[in-house]
Amino acid sequence: MRAWCRPLLGLAAALLASLALAQEPFEGLPGEGFDHYTLALTWHPGFCASRSRPPRECREPELREGAERGFVLHGLWPSLPERFTARGVDRRRWWREGCFLETPRPAGSFCRAHPPLDLPAALGEALDAAMPGRASCLDRYQYAKHAACLALPEARYFSASVALLERVNASAFAAFVTLNQGGEVGRNALINAFEAAFGEDTGRALRLECRGRGNRLLTEVRIGIDAARLAAFPAAESLVRQDRGRCATRVRIATFD
Repeated sequence: MRAWCRPLLGLAAALLASLALAQEPFEGLPGEGFDHYTLALTWHPGFCASRSRPPRECREPELREGAERGFVLHGLWPSLPERFTARGVDRRRWWREGCFLETPRPAGSFCRAHPPLDLPAALGEALDAAMPGRASCLDRYQYAKHAACLALPEARYFSASVALLERVNASAFAAFVTLNQGGEVGRNALINAFEAAFGEDTGRALRLECRGRGNRLLTEVRIGIDAARLAAFPAAESLVRQDRGRCATRVRIATFD
């Protein structure tokens, strides 16, 4: 057995109860016209450390509590839809503009330009905990850019997003990252930890995002998920390949002071 596997096996055993809860069935999404989602999860201390002007969710202690439980939600991004491809939109333009191709992005703050999302109270509370950026209306922006033009219902979209986040945070991969916060790990160690948690050869479904000098500060992970198998996540067959990120060979995992 590889040396890096031994602590992960112990972490996996300790997490079995929470993992079972996180893998309870949830309602999927009507992902018509595109083939996969990218689940974008922020490592909140790293994101905050990378910002020269940290937003509210980085400054206020009560909005940083979610980082103690693992990753937090950035977004759930459908891949390029067929109807946009038919109009000559390429993948790069879709990632840059998304649904704003059809409904132009309003000027100014999303907190002013868009009304609050109409979510059930319980889901709203869960999203508050899962997405600290909601304090800056990140939820309104994410929905307007990535989901509004695809007829994805608001409540189902964010309910699925929170459920996917919980499944990652209940995994030995998230435990490995949390265990190493405040230090450095090898980029390959992160990929190996992902494969130890989700299955052999699944590492290409993981994209690591880093910022800072030399791209050494972990800020986000992105996971490719088959749109038709969203509810099966994190089963290995639900994962799809992502492009490689730009992290250095050694990665710093920040923590809040």
